[in-house]
Amino acid sequence: MPDVSDEIRGIAKGDAEVPLSVLDLATVSAGHTPAQALRTSTELACNAERWGYHRLWVAEHHGMPGVASSSPAVLIAHLAAHTSSIRLGSGGVMLPNHAPLIIAEQFGMLHALHPGRIDLGLGRAPGTDGATAAALRRGDADRFPQEVSELVSFLDGSFEPGHRFERILAVPRDPAGRPPVWLLGSSGFSAQLAGLLGLPFAFAHHFSAANTEPALALYRSAFQPSAVLDRPYAMIGVSAVAADTAREAHRLARTGGLAMLRLRRGTPSPVPTPEEAEEYPYSMVEEEFLDSWLSNVVYGEPDAVRAGLSELRERTGVDELMITATMHGGENRIRSYELIAKAYKMTD
Repeated sequence: MPDVSDEIRGIAKGDAEVPLSVLDLATVSAGHTPAQALRTSTELACNAERWGYHRLWVAEHHGMPGVASSSPAVLIAHLAAHTSSIRLGSGGVMLPNHAPLIIAEQFGMLHALHPGRIDLGLGRAPGTDGATAAALRRGDADRFPQEVSELVSFLDGSFEPGHRFERILAVPRDPAGRPPVWLLGSSGFSAQLAGLLGLPFAFAHHFSAANTEPALALYRSAFQPSAVLDRPYAMIGVSAVAADTAREAHRLARTGGLAMLRLRRGTPSPVPTPEEAEEYPYSMVEEEFLDSWLSNVVYGEPDAVRAGLSELRERTGVDELMITATMHGGENRIRSYELIAKAYKMTD
């Protein structure tokens, strides 16, 4: 198999210490439609490419009124057709929801259409509630390691002789290369598996911050060099909200916090307006949840966000930061990414 490490490791732009990337959930704001959210995702991808972000990933979520990204492969194809150089990928495809052959075919096709630009990030969570997972005919998450192995073998055409899938072809497949496979996680399971397989690892710091450093340590200690990587490559997803003033950034960050509060209590909704987030009658427990959530969001004026992101990178030692921005208003999300790029002098 060809060495794909050059496709994994990015190049830092401007004054950034490491490559900066984007995790886009295609969030739907209150008063807006999913179609508008997807148009914002397209605009964001075009601007992120122009501003020097290394990659943009989209996530798989189901049954959530506030997230329009239910089919990563479809959205990636659309974004790739509107951009020319930024890497695009899944952050991630929830593998137990799908047959490995289907994912190999989808991402083999994306790679054939846009060679050298596609990443395949894999997760083992459902990306939804239990009832919706059942409707998806979700498989056994305990088989995740075996299904990762099957998927990679389909992509590479490398099943051992005698394997039950030995004669099955994932078409299209490029013998000269395939999309890099990443493992995603919010605990130690995928961290250790990524290390043992010698794969790049992305950790969901944005919603599992307490586990970030232990998972990264586990990944690095378990890492075994492979044909893909000769040393660990770790990225974390981090929530960041930049605005022209600290007050406005705080108002916008609270809209994402209220959206997460509703999701956690089983009543997901579109991302509320700043006014709704300010006027919401929080209980004491809800206020504590919101404060805890915001403590892991890097928000403020651009220079403050840059300082917070740089401190997080130094503390965790990661090789790349992937920024996600959950807030009301597509224009606010796009503006946030622009301000961060300017703070790092990635763009004029």
